[in-house]
This record gives sequence, structure tokens and C-alpha cells, in this order.
Amino acid sequence: MGGGALADHWIENHKRDSWRKQAKASGYRARSAFKLKQIQERFGLIRIGDTVLDVGCHPGGWAQVAVELVGPEGHVVGVDLEPCQEVEGAVLLTGDITDPLTQQRVLDELNGEKLNVIVSDISPDITGKWDMDQSVAMTLVADVFDFSLPLLKKGGAFTTKLFQGIGVQELIDAVKPHFSSVRRYSPDASRNSSSEVYLICRNHMPWNSPKESIRERYEAAVDVLVGGGEIEDAPEPVTPTFKVRRRKSE
Repeated sequence: MGGGALADHWIENHKRDSWRKQAKASGYRARSAFKLKQIQERFGLIRIGDTVLDVGCHPGGWAQVAVELVGPEGHVVGVDLEPCQEVEGAVLLTGDITDPLTQQRVLDELNGEKLNVIVSDISPDITGKWDMDQSVAMTLVADVFDFSLPLLKKGGAFTTKLFQGIGVQELIDAVKPHFSSVRRYSPDASRNSSSEVYLICRNHMPWNSPKESIRERYEAAVDVLVGGGEIEDAPEPVTPTFKVRRRKSE
């Protein structure tokens, strides 16, 4: 590793340690809490009294920030595959957000209440095969959109983590009809070396939703992107040039 690379590595580790120390000093469970705080400072997505769904809530840092922002009048519901230590002022469920049983538990907890904001820091289990991991992560985000958008109020907001790579623009294009503003944002608390970026979606417009799901439109666009949607023309029929000679009957 060269001198420049070593210096960059040292700076990156120093930044990470700095955010960890700030999180610990502030009582947050993870440095990722500052990502949501910086998103909030920039875009003001969450307000006092809001109902918020926190997808991929483990270890609870985002739920802590959300509880602070909505105040006693608000309602925060979190869900994650991994059990999460309780956060005072929030209800944290354990389960797969794409599983109908878990989805019903979320609906039961909301009890007919519509969401003002959806925040998602969800990531799939990482295998180390980047293309596969990134593709699974994008599909998971599309599934989260499809479940939760019908629960989002008119004018509501949605922010989710994405991993840069194939299909990012296609997912953004699939999401755009649902909101008046959709943009990417990288909080300072994200690692410099990270490929993650956050999609900030504001002013939900439910009346503008296409018939097809976000996942359907996303997968169709990616299929075209990688060439799977191309249908080759059938080959022109070829007239054979040889003839079969029949033996004359005696």
C-alpha cells in the first residue's frame, strides 16, 4: 500500500472512529444515527407528531433519532430480521418485511394509521459477490417500496439506502412517478469508501401511481438494460437447393 493510500486509509478510519465516539457520547447505538440526523437537517422529512416506519431498524440508532424527532405525540414502528433491543417510545418488530405475516404485524401495529415518513437503512445478507449482493439489495428496496407506499400519506416522504451499481437509475425512474421530488444524497457520516447513497423522496403523490408495481417496472427496465428484453427477428426462411430423387418403380 503506497503512502497516499495509507494516508487515505488513516483518514477514513479516523472519521469512522470520530462518528463512533460521537454516537457513544450522544447515547446512540450506532454511528448510522448521524446519517439520519444529517438527512433530517438537510431535508426536514420528519416532524413533531409524525408516524414513522423504520425498515431495517437494527441496532436501533435510526429509531432513537426518529423518536426524538416525532416527540411524545408521534408514533415510531421499526422492523428488522434481527431482534433489536427496545427503544423507549418505539415499537420494534422482528421479522422479514417482505413476509406477509410480518407485513400484517406492521399493519396491526399501525391500526389503520397512515404513515408520514418511511425511513429504510435495510441491507441484505452480504455474500461478498458484489454484483449479486447489489442486485438483491435493489430488489429488496423495490419490495419495501411496494409494501409501504400504499400506507404513506399524500405529501409523505420516503428515504432509503441504495448501493451504487447496475440498476440504480432504473429504480429511481420507477420511483419518480410517486413523488414530486426524488434525489440522491450522501451524508457526511457515510464512509468515503462506501458505495452507499440515500434516495430522498418527498411529497408523495398517490394519485399518480402507475398500475404496475415498482419491482415490476424496475425489473423490466433492468432486463432491457442488460439485453434480456431484446427479441431477435426470426431468420428469413431459406429454400433448400437440393432435391430428393425418387427411385423409379419397376
